[in-house]
Amino acid sequence: MMRLFVALPLPVDVRAQLTAMQSGLPGGRWIDPQNMHLTLRFIGEMPEPDARDLSLALSEIHVPTFELRLSGIGHFDRRGSVHSVWARVEKSDALLHLQAKIESVVVRSGGQVEKRKFTPHVTLARLKDTPLERIGPWLECSGALNVPAFPVSEFALFQSQLGHGAARYTELAAYPLLA
Repeated sequence: MMRLFVALPLPVDVRAQLTAMQSGLPGGRWIDPQNMHLTLRFIGEMPEPDARDLSLALSEIHVPTFELRLSGIGHFDRRGSVHSVWARVEKSDALLHLQAKIESVVVRSGGQVEKRKFTPHVTLARLKDTPLERIGPWLECSGALNVPAFPVSEFALFQSQLGHGAARYTELAAYPLLA
């Protein structure tokens, strides 16, 4: 079995700008810059033959290149405890179109329909049972994040391997967008 997800890899300069923010967050476990990405669809466990079929199906997605901007900071919480802090992706119809095509391919390839609404973001840090009040000052200071627009020219299929410490992500295939 392989644990898979589809994502946009981030350019080196964008990851460098996000890495520069990585300090002062109480209880935060920062994401390694090499692991920063924008998840388009988490797939989960899939047998290797099905993963090969999915990869082939993803290669049939043909959409034009586009630009994205990161602007602002957000967080996900459960019952008043923050579990992740992320960079907000500005609204992009092109991104939503690509994500919808990927969702369709994943479902046609045997994946479950995603019930959660797609919230485009780049995770910066993970937290454990951290009250919002504890990180409020950091959110306030960092909320003005503004990363200049960058080109999106491909998406990729990744394998996630869990173990001690952070997950390791391996790019299995990259799919170029139309120039």
